[in-house]
Amino acid sequence: MTRDEARSKILFALDVESFADAKHWVSVLSGHVGMFKVGKQLFTSHGPDVVRMVENFGGQVFLDLKYHDIPNTVAMASVEAARLGVKLFNLHALGGYEMMARTVEALDKEFSGKERAKVLAVTILTSSTEETLRQVGIEYPVREMVVRLAQLAQKAGIDGVVASPQEVELIRAACGSDFLVVTPGVRPALAATDDQKRIMTPAEAVRAGADYLVIGRPISAAADPLRAAEAIVEEIMSA
Repeated sequence: MTRDEARSKILFALDVESFADAKHWVSVLSGHVGMFKVGKQLFTSHGPDVVRMVENFGGQVFLDLKYHDIPNTVAMASVEAARLGVKLFNLHALGGYEMMARTVEALDKEFSGKERAKVLAVTILTSSTEETLRQVGIEYPVREMVVRLAQLAQKAGIDGVVASPQEVELIRAACGSDFLVVTPGVRPALAATDDQKRIMTPAEAVRAGADYLVIGRPISAAADPLRAAEAIVEEIMSA
């Protein structure tokens, strides 16, 4: 794997409060990471302007809003997300087959014959445990539930999933090599785990078959963020 290929796998999480902070990180890390993840906090406060700012720096965006609503509402929101020019965006697989299939149908109609954003289905959040699922009435083990949701998403025409790195090999076995897998819960060997429960190092996640790794605090909280990013690139290359 080349350095550029390794770098392209890093999705830096822009989990900041202000537009100025977001712009700072994009200006610092453009060319050193593959994509920037824009989540609910930043998008709620600053909206599409954040996406346009990243694009003005030549960067690409993973819009992490995790849509989950009635099928038509999610389908129409997804079309608007794709119109922004983002590279990836997501919805919740727990929204069900019809919601996911309707979204893919709307996207294919809107972007017929043209390249469109890839849509991912969130399986089970990396902060969730067996107890978390039981509390909401899901009796299946996390690993089994993740695979069930990944297969349902693939059946609905979704391009890939967001899942813990610990489930990547199971998803690959169930859904094949062309199904995208994006993994949060990735921490370099010496980094803190923060609020993630099901984690792996970058090298472990890539060896398991992850296409993209969502990484935020191990870079942003480092004394030298660029050096931290390059260290992660080295880890990925060693996979």
